[in-house]
Amino acid sequence: MCGIAGVIHRTGTADIGGEMTSMLLSLRHRGPDSTGFAVYGQPRSDDYVMRFKVAEQEDLATGFRIHQEIRDRKTAVDGRLAELGAVVREEDTATEYAYRTIFGFDGDLRRLAAYIEDLEGVEVLSLGRSLELIKDLGDATTVSGQYHLAGFEGTHAIGHTRMATESDVDIRSAHPYWAYPYCDISVVHNGQITNYWLMRREMERRGHRFLSSCDSELLAVYTADKLTKGFTLEDSLRQSIEEIDGVFTYLVATADQLGMAKDTMAAKPMVLYESDDLVALASEEVAIRALIPEEIDTYDPYDEEVRVWQA
Repeated sequence: MCGIAGVIHRTGTADIGGEMTSMLLSLRHRGPDSTGFAVYGQPRSDDYVMRFKVAEQEDLATGFRIHQEIRDRKTAVDGRLAELGAVVREEDTATEYAYRTIFGFDGDLRRLAAYIEDLEGVEVLSLGRSLELIKDLGDATTVSGQYHLAGFEGTHAIGHTRMATESDVDIRSAHPYWAYPYCDISVVHNGQITNYWLMRREMERRGHRFLSSCDSELLAVYTADKLTKGFTLEDSLRQSIEEIDGVFTYLVATADQLGMAKDTMAAKPMVLYESDDLVALASEEVAIRALIPEEIDTYDPYDEEVRVWQA
C-alpha cells in the first residue's frame, strides 16, 4: 500500500523539494507511518554532502541522558571526520538527531563511512556529490517542514510514503535507501521481495552492508553492485526483473538518471507522465496532478517495463 513518486527535469533545475513534497502529500493515504525524500542538487566537483542521524525520533522521549548521548555522538562524528582528514565546509542541524555536513575528502570513502557508522547509534543516510536523503516519521508536510525542503533546487528526486507491514516504524526502516558506500544511488519501492534473504546473504558475502531488515534496501544494494561492475542503469533494471522474485515496482535514481522497473505480474501500480522537459511518475495519478493540474495524458507502464531518463 506504500506510495512512491519520482520527478526529473531534463533541461534544467527546479524546486524539486517543493515538488516532491506536493506529490507525497497527495499520497499520504497510502502510508501514514513515515515519509522520505531523495533529492539531487547541483553536483559538487570537490566536496561530498553527507546526511546522517545519531538517534531515532522516539529516543528523545527517554530523558536528559539520551540528549547528552546524542550530543556526544555528534561530537564523535566530527572527531572521526577530522581524524581521517576530511575538511568540513558547512554544517546544518535539521533536528536534534539528524545532521547535514558538507566536507572535502580525498581518501577512502568506504573506510570513512564505515568508521563513522562504527559509532553506536550513528547511521549514514546518504553520502555523495549531489544526493541528499531525508526521511523521518510523519507525513510529507511534517518531514519537509522539519528538514526545510521547500525551495531545494535540483534536477530530480524520488520519494516514498510508507505503511509499515513487516518491519519497524522508525527512520532506519523508512525509504528511500542509499547503497553504502556508493555515491548518489537511491531507491524507493512498493511491493514485496520473496527471495530477499537469499539475495541479501549473497550480497553480504560480496562485502555489502545492510542496516535494516526491510526488503527494499536490497534493491539499492543490488543496483550499486551492478553499476560498480560496469552495468548501465537500464541493464541493471532489466536484470533485476529476472533475478529478483516477488511483486514490485521500484524507482532508482543516480547522480544524473531516473529509472523504473515493474515485475512480471505488474501488480503494483505506476502512472507516468512524460514531456520534452519533465517526467513525473507515481503510484497514483493524483500525485502527478499535484504538479500539473491542467489536462494531460498519462499511461500505466506494462509488466516487465523498464524506463530510464537522463537529467
